[in-house]
Amino acid sequence: MSAPLPEQMRCVEIKAPGGPEELVPSTRATPVPGPDEVLIKTTAAGVNRPDVLQRRGLYPVPPGASDLPGLEVAGTIAAWGANVTGYEGGEAVCALVPGGGYAEYVTTPAPHCLPIPTGLGHQEAAALPENYFTVWHNVFDRGALQAGEVLLVHGGASGIGTTAIQMAQLWGARVFTTAGTEAKCALCRELGADLAINYREQDFAAAIQEHTGQAEGGVDVVLDMVGGDYITPNLKILNPDGRYVFIAFQGGSRAQVDFGPLMRRRLTVTGSTLRPQSAERKARIAAGLLRWAWPQLNAGAMKPILTAVMPLEQAADAHRLMESGELKGKIVLDLATTPVG
Repeated sequence: MSAPLPEQMRCVEIKAPGGPEELVPSTRATPVPGPDEVLIKTTAAGVNRPDVLQRRGLYPVPPGASDLPGLEVAGTIAAWGANVTGYEGGEAVCALVPGGGYAEYVTTPAPHCLPIPTGLGHQEAAALPENYFTVWHNVFDRGALQAGEVLLVHGGASGIGTTAIQMAQLWGARVFTTAGTEAKCALCRELGADLAINYREQDFAAAIQEHTGQAEGGVDVVLDMVGGDYITPNLKILNPDGRYVFIAFQGGSRAQVDFGPLMRRRLTVTGSTLRPQSAERKARIAAGLLRWAWPQLNAGAMKPILTAVMPLEQAADAHRLMESGELKGKIVLDLATTPVG
C-alpha cells in the first residue's frame, strides 16, 4: 500500500433493473486490491452502452466483479497487491476494469492498465480503454484487417466507430461507415472515412455498390453493432474471404441467412463481447495496444472524441444522453471534483 486510504468512497449504484433513474449516488467501502490487482483512485470514468444494458438488467456481472457500473477509468495508482511490482504510487493510468468504474476507487488486474498518452488529460484518457480494447480485438485480431483492405464500420460516429475509423486508416486500410445524420457523417469523413453513408437517407449496401462499382462485394471486413436486418446486406457486400465481426445487436440477433454464399465466397462470421473474457486475454490485448496504438496516440495521430463530461452524480443524465441517439463520440463522468453540499 502506498498511503492510508479512506474507508468509504463515493459511487453510483444500480438500485434495480430499469431506467436511468435507477442510477443513484451512494457510498460504499473502498475496495481492496487482490494479489494481482491495482487500486486506482478514479478521476474520470467512461460511459458505455454495456453500462446501459447492465442498468436494464440485460448484461450480467461476471463472477467476482463489482456490481457497480463502469468498465473504463482514468486516475492514479493508489495501492497494489502482493504480486504487483513496478509502482511507487501516484502513477497516472487509464484502465479497463471488470466493473465498478462509477466510483472514487476501483480495482483491476495490473496488466489492464496503460499509461495516459502524451497530451491527453484524464477525461480524454478515460474514453480510451473500452473502445480501443474492443476495436483492437475485433477488427485486428478477429477480423484480421490488412493494409489496403476495406473496413465497413456501422455506427461510425459512436465511440467504437470513431475509434475504428482512426485506427483502420492509420493501419493503411480504407474505411466505409454508416451514421444517422449528415453531421455525424461529416465527423466520420473528418476522421478519415473514405465513404460515410447516412443510413436514414440511403440504403448502405446500394451506396457501397455504387461507390465501388461492384454488384457484390466491395468490403473485406464488417464491424457490426446493429445485426437484425443488416445481416443479409452485410454478407452480400463482403469480398471473397471477407470477415464479418459482430460486437452488438442493437437491431436484433436473429436473421434468416442463406449460407450458400458464405461457402462460395469463403466468408468468416465471428464476434465477441469484451467483459467476460479472461484476464489473460485482456492483458494480451493491452500489450498489443501498447505496442501499436499508444505510439500513435502519443504522436497525436489519433484522439478520443468526447461529446460531454458530467459529474459522477449526473450518471443518470449521462445514460439519458446515450439513449437519445444524439451521441457523437463518448460521454465521460468527472470524479476529480468533489461535489458541493
